[in-house]
Amino acid sequence: MTTEPTTIQLPALAIELQPGERYAGPVLDADGNVKHHLVLLPNRPESDMKWQAAMDWAASVGGQLPDQQEQALLFANCKPHLQPDWHWSCQEHENASYAWKCDFYYGTQLDGHKSFEGSAVAVRRFVS
Repeated sequence: MTTEPTTIQLPALAIELQPGERYAGPVLDADGNVKHHLVLLPNRPESDMKWQAAMDWAASVGGQLPDQQEQALLFANCKPHLQPDWHWSCQEHENASYAWKCDFYYGTQLDGHKSFEGSAVAVRRFVS
């Protein structure tokens, strides 16, 4: 273990946000390096939907469902802009009949059968 200080170089960054979008923050890899930046889109589906329908809806509004790590970031930084319900993630469970979801009231992440109907939010990823 080194006792020397570490310097982190951060590039200048400008992300253009469209009306209603919210910047959620940087998404880090296992080594602490920025993989990309996350933006929460303002669009919301009109009703709850099954997992594949949620994936399709997110694509139709120009985004993607967030992964589990991104859902944790949304919960930490964008909670006032999220409904306090569970929302689908883009990540499938090891059992292909299930996918991961996050409860945006408590921040709990669980698996759910893809036939269940739940909420969704869409995000876009900005690679600097």
